[in-house]
Amino acid sequence: MDTNLHLDFEQRLSVQTMAMDWTPSPAVGVWRKPLERERAESGRATSVVRYAPGSSFAAHVHARGEEIFVLNGTFEDEYGCYRAGTYVRNPPASSHAPRSALGCELFVKLSHFAPGDDERIVIDTTVQPWLPGLVDGLRVMPLAEYGGEHTALVRWAPNTYFNRHRHWGGEEIFVLDGVFSDEHGHYPAGSWLRSPHNSQHEPYSREGCTILVKVGHLPEVRAV
Repeated sequence: MDTNLHLDFEQRLSVQTMAMDWTPSPAVGVWRKPLERERAESGRATSVVRYAPGSSFAAHVHARGEEIFVLNGTFEDEYGCYRAGTYVRNPPASSHAPRSALGCELFVKLSHFAPGDDERIVIDTTVQPWLPGLVDGLRVMPLAEYGGEHTALVRWAPNTYFNRHRHWGGEEIFVLDGVFSDEHGHYPAGSWLRSPHNSQHEPYSREGCTILVKVGHLPEVRAV
């Protein structure tokens, strides 16, 4: 497993996860596509994770928290069963023994929580209302907020264009469906983007898309 992977937060990144190979985890039947990783099995990490049907991971503690979005299938632990579209936020020092009877794929972030961010959140986004966005054609579903960090789903209708803007504290996007675009390129489903503090772009979507967005969370800025 790569270590010290994509930890230069001043660099803009664009990764097509659909083109990546799966790499094995320590648990049989659990596979990963690492996007950023501090150490082999600890520290800050972002990954796409796949559980084969009937697979499980040993009970473990998340010293600095864990954030999960269920991309497909059904994910489980001793606290519940989470179907596709569920957002789970496990706070620092929480523990669980994850598994999947039917198999699933997840977008997972580990060890990035700010001190004091200790609320557990579980949201089934398939039944939550969408709120109007800042421009016509844009709808937003807030998921979590702490300090200057915000996490949300954003849905773009076809031919929606947003104003050019800057990202204080950076921006991270995972494209769930459709095609997201800006002046730097076009990003189909499965694309992972990370833009540094004070970066700017002018996003749009001609085809329409849904994206998972996090802003204001890059560590250098958080410490300022």
